[in-house]
Amino acid sequence: MEFFKSFFAAIIISFFLFHANATNVTHDGRSLIIDGVHRVLISGSIHYPRSTAQMWPDLIRKAKEGGLDTIETYVFWNAHEPIRRQYDFSANLDLIRFIKTIQDEGLYAVLRIGPYVCAEWNYGGFPVWLHNLPGVSFRTKNDVFMNEMQNFTTLIVDMIKNENLFASQGGPIILAQIENEFGNVMGPYGAGGKEYIQWCSNMAESLGVGVPWIMCQQQDAPKPMINTCNGFYCDEFKPNNPSSPKMWTENWTGWFKSWGGADPYRTAEDLAYSVARFYQKGGTFQNYYMYHGGTNFGRTSGGPYITTTYDYNAPLDEYGNPNQPKWGHLKQLHEVLHSMEYTLTHGDVTNTDLGNSVSTTVYSTKEKSSCFLSNAHNQTDAVVKFGGIDYYVPAWSVSILPDCKDEAYNTAKVYAQTSVLVKKPNKAEDEPNSLEWVWRPENIEKMAVQGKGDHHANRIIDQKAMANDASDYLWYMTRVELPEDDPIVAGKATLRVTDSGHVLHAYVNGEYIGSQWAQYGSQKYVFEKEVKLNPGKNLISLLSATVGLQNYGPMFDLNVTGVLSPVELVAHKGNGKVVKDLSSHKWSYKVGLDGVANKLYETDCPSKLKWSADSLPVDRNMTWYKTTFKAPLGNAPVVVDLLGLGKGHAWVNGHSLGRYWPSYIADEHTCQTAACDYRGAYSDKKCASKCGEPTQRWYHVPRSFLKDGENTLVLFEEFGGNPSGVQFQTVEIGTACVNAHEGKKVELSCHNRPISRINFASFGDPQGVCGSFKKTECESTEDAVSILEKECVGKESCSFEISEDKFGKAYCAIKRLAVEAVC
Repeated sequence: MEFFKSFFAAIIISFFLFHANATNVTHDGRSLIIDGVHRVLISGSIHYPRSTAQMWPDLIRKAKEGGLDTIETYVFWNAHEPIRRQYDFSANLDLIRFIKTIQDEGLYAVLRIGPYVCAEWNYGGFPVWLHNLPGVSFRTKNDVFMNEMQNFTTLIVDMIKNENLFASQGGPIILAQIENEFGNVMGPYGAGGKEYIQWCSNMAESLGVGVPWIMCQQQDAPKPMINTCNGFYCDEFKPNNPSSPKMWTENWTGWFKSWGGADPYRTAEDLAYSVARFYQKGGTFQNYYMYHGGTNFGRTSGGPYITTTYDYNAPLDEYGNPNQPKWGHLKQLHEVLHSMEYTLTHGDVTNTDLGNSVSTTVYSTKEKSSCFLSNAHNQTDAVVKFGGIDYYVPAWSVSILPDCKDEAYNTAKVYAQTSVLVKKPNKAEDEPNSLEWVWRPENIEKMAVQGKGDHHANRIIDQKAMANDASDYLWYMTRVELPEDDPIVAGKATLRVTDSGHVLHAYVNGEYIGSQWAQYGSQKYVFEKEVKLNPGKNLISLLSATVGLQNYGPMFDLNVTGVLSPVELVAHKGNGKVVKDLSSHKWSYKVGLDGVANKLYETDCPSKLKWSADSLPVDRNMTWYKTTFKAPLGNAPVVVDLLGLGKGHAWVNGHSLGRYWPSYIADEHTCQTAACDYRGAYSDKKCASKCGEPTQRWYHVPRSFLKDGENTLVLFEEFGGNPSGVQFQTVEIGTACVNAHEGKKVELSCHNRPISRINFASFGDPQGVCGSFKKTECESTEDAVSILEKECVGKESCSFEISEDKFGKAYCAIKRLAVEAVC
């Protein structure tokens, strides 16, 4: 009896301790309320599979330092359940470890379970085996789909509950999301789509997570779901339920990059403007998508045609470096907004339209008032007379006055450091000369010469159905017997293939006849090449390669991938044609590459598979290359420069770096010739750069992939290229610049490296931008270079206030300091 008394007493004590630590998350129509406190929350997306577990603490620490309260992430169904009922939560898929890392930094988390994620992720996060289940129909009232979705969602929720990670259990997760952006594409799903959304709501609520659920871009979100906004600007967004707070789940900090596309760039000024406008107009929660974009390792990139880099021009770059000045400019904004939290969530609101796109907003409580002065005109600056004081508000900017008197921040006035990153050579060895390469051909004889496959059908089958996403590559093979007098044998003939598999390589009777690939945004194309066929039996072998499966759009899952019907032989005779359709012939199928099946990418692949060191071939397709290298010294991020190669896949020590395609040059017509102007609405085409250059030349090699001593790089070259120029480099700050007005306190930092010299410094009226500053006639009486050499050189960072006391008299109406420091 004493045992049972003690046992039940322990349970009761545990129960009360558990609930004592619980965090109560509710909301009203004004804000999220956490433990009774109305909050202004600033969040950022970091996707755990797009970095490594070793990177997570540093990324989250930098996010916290940048002023974030919350980290938001999707949960990636196809990564965690690649095969039905077989789960993977290891390494960089360790969701629980990621959430606990967020908790360790004292931040909140938002868990976007979806489980559809979009995210430029392969197939939008859906596992391809789901597509291949009999009777399934995605994102509609369909029992097969809903049962699988509920199974995975419940699995994730139970995992989180078991670790007490929901706020209701004392954990960091304050919000959960079900579905994702369905409202954007809902129309074609009709009544089934509406029933499905209601089911999603009911199913989510039944899981009892104890925190609010959100649905983004779902204007008809059923109660109690909170519908939220995604986009470049969400200041005009209004939730469908008056008791729901105004929330922005995706503020796109830049844009994703596609093969053949330019580098996207969204200015710090415009991004800050969008945030300030959102909070000016009653926003309570805003999330940067992305705060750290990261890397599409393996075959995770979607699209199709999304690059391996997912940098997104985010505040933290692909490698985890602060993207300055964006990171620092937003950090300053966050400090100001947090200082106004009580006023923004409790104050009476007065909006005044001053005309010509200029407006003011006053939040007032009994204790304090806070003000926004907004100029939404995209060209004309404004002088706003407010409270008897004139304020200069540049075009397309917002000034924030926490006390309604002093301007603490203006979105267009950037005082944060600008960092210029450079690639530095591997100091551990003399590359690329030191790299010694071996090679071996991809074994295609069984498919291209013998036509042997593992599966057979008298029709052409969708690549998703046949390959089940086990590989990018699928062989389609068929035989055709032709009499000697057949016009296809006797005359000029072509092989014509309709394809939507992104890339096609064609062989006839073992001879390579050519390749073709789609352009981004235009997946379907027709391949046609002249062929020489023999009387009797002929073998046609087609190798289809995908470059990420489509991840967005209404019923995108139904888009057929790979070789399509018809596949034809065409005889050209005079003005006429004879067409022989091979689509209903017997076709043999073989999934994947022989080299992958034999694990050539592993450092300890079987010795029976010989590599050759003789006569290194270049510009040879379907070729494997291997070399060893020493890891670059230090702890700076590492990249591998693959310029000179065509297209393929890269591994370091058995870890996939992802697809590479440096031969794909960014379209020269997608960049603007005019200088980038932050003013005016942003789109993914605005301010794009690096046209005419390789879409992606450098590929991230996380430090955790490397080891002391010898490391192995393996490349599968699909198109043909030259590996002799490959080299490993580090990414470091080359120069750091500041350009700010008198009265501002600024910081110069080389981030863990010393400042080596001051290239330029001028206090007065310097002109230009980082890398091309120039002095003018108005110059201070003291030598700014000498002052900053004493203050900063030899230190990793230095901070100081810009004043005449420090830099001497300068007889200009408006004085500023420009500095360029070398790291």
